[in-house]
Amino acid sequence: MKILHLISSPRKGESISIKLANSIIEKLQAKHPESTVSVRDLTTEVFPHLDEVHLTSFFTPAESRSPELLEAVKHSDKAISELMDADIIVIGVPMYNFSIPSTLKSWIDHVVRAGATFKYAENGVEGLVKDKKVYLAIATGGVYSDGPMKAGDFTEPYIKNILGFIGLTDITAVRAEGIAITGLKEHALTKAIEQISL
Repeated sequence: MKILHLISSPRKGESISIKLANSIIEKLQAKHPESTVSVRDLTTEVFPHLDEVHLTSFFTPAESRSPELLEAVKHSDKAISELMDADIIVIGVPMYNFSIPSTLKSWIDHVVRAGATFKYAENGVEGLVKDKKVYLAIATGGVYSDGPMKAGDFTEPYIKNILGFIGLTDITAVRAEGIAITGLKEHALTKAIEQISL
């Protein structure tokens, strides 16, 4: 069992999303003692925002890529290889301004690639990344799973939609909520850990 852990919070040891993701991984390793974990810290191994050379490299056949295009496609190729190699993906997702960190969005932009992780078929789009389990470790300052702020949550719906687009549909979200609210923050992480179901 190969586990890929994606970190998108720059807060290191203070990060609730990292702590929650680590708890998910600990439970996975307890269930699968033979499992291995690969960590990809998107805050220290930053994926560049897509520009013209990246997009050109994606749509140019491998045998026709110039040295510049071969260099430009390396980030994407490596990320896709890591994703394909994993059996389980654990993604730490802190909410930034109602959505995901730009570091995670950049990773997504390099991973969601026509001909590599999805293709256009007669009946529409077909995802090519299959038979994998995904866990989302979401941390939010407020409460967004229910109540008046639910409509402002663009983390879980977006990630589930975009990962489903490439074939990853077995997704479980675990949420540590209210980490900026007195009376909730004291127990937010503990409550989230208790809700982890493998």
